[in-house]
Amino acid sequence: MDETEFWELIDATRESAEGDPEEQADVLVDRLLQLEPELVLDFARHFEARYNRAYRWDLWGAAWVLLDGASDDAFDFFRCWLIGQGREVYEGALHEPDSLAESLREFDEEIDGDGEELGYAADEAYEQLTGTVAPDLGIAPAPAEPTGTPVDFENERALAERFPRLWDRFRE
Repeated sequence: MDETEFWELIDATRESAEGDPEEQADVLVDRLLQLEPELVLDFARHFEARYNRAYRWDLWGAAWVLLDGASDDAFDFFRCWLIGQGREVYEGALHEPDSLAESLREFDEEIDGDGEELGYAADEAYEQLTGTVAPDLGIAPAPAEPTGTPVDFENERALAERFPRLWDRFRE
């Protein structure tokens, strides 16, 4: 599975689920079950690489503004959700996290921002297909600390200055 196929699968499942991340995860597992186990592992590698790439302070700050706070776990689930939004939103957020203010047409704190189940979809599909736990993917783990310059999450003024569009849209 190449990168284009990965993103096509993400987009198709999001559209099928009408943007609901839990439903998207269910649809994704169903679609992955139609593939050979090695392709499921390819999908998992693509997902994990993007998940690790998004382990950045500036994205955590954007998640903090969007979610009105984001613990370690909440940021993990946010990164899964961000991947589930598709290539354009994901890459745009990595380029400039504040761009999420424009790229997210709707954002419902009750369902959006938490893609925990998306993070487990490939593992679940692989286990159903093979009856075994997925092997090590050979992907370098995320760094111990997020990359970039730390953000002071408790300083609302600093958050508003760093993420002015997100702050204006989601916090004021």
